[in-house]
Amino acid sequence: MTKGYFLLLMSTLSIAFLHSLAPDHWMPFAVIGKAKRWSKMKLLFVTLVSGIGHVGSSIVLGGIGILLGFSLSKLTVMEQQRGEVALWLLIGFSIAYTVWGLKKARDYKHEHIDAAALNSKTITLWTIFAVFVLGPCEPLIPLMFLATEFGWHGIILTSAVFSFVTIFMMLAQTILAHFGIQLIRHDIAERYSHAFAGLVIALTGGFILFLGV
Repeated sequence: MTKGYFLLLMSTLSIAFLHSLAPDHWMPFAVIGKAKRWSKMKLLFVTLVSGIGHVGSSIVLGGIGILLGFSLSKLTVMEQQRGEVALWLLIGFSIAYTVWGLKKARDYKHEHIDAAALNSKTITLWTIFAVFVLGPCEPLIPLMFLATEFGWHGIILTSAVFSFVTIFMMLAQTILAHFGIQLIRHDIAERYSHAFAGLVIALTGGFILFLGV
């Protein structure tokens, strides 16, 4: 392994670690999991699948771009546009979820499960997954382009390192946040758990949007 190759992989590891610290990579799962009363296994599974979709979409786009000879600047613009769409979808979903949560709190009953609640679970799962598939890993495609110097082996290994670190961090931070949120035990917190989850996700999306401006 050459020094340049080693530096690229170490940079990929570091960038993936820092990138995945952003709260939009784990906070939505933790608060939704609490509100929906997901088991730890279900929470980790949803996070894992969403993480795979998150990095996978950028790998596919980057790989196609490299094969077709697209410039890095063109793909970067596409990633930025895709990221903006995903962010606004996340904010829109969180606002709608907050409103639904307030309505749910008004009719709150312990352990009450009906058809509407079951439907909302399905909608929530698919919405989160769709948002994360649309949401790009912005640093990944530039790293893939740098790795072209080392051929497809370099591209694949760089993508694998970035993916592993990102998904691992998403899982670790989500489960840690889950344990922290579980310490909040109060009837009001339970009653407004859905509204609280929507508000936290909205604030998270707003924070990321502010940083991107």
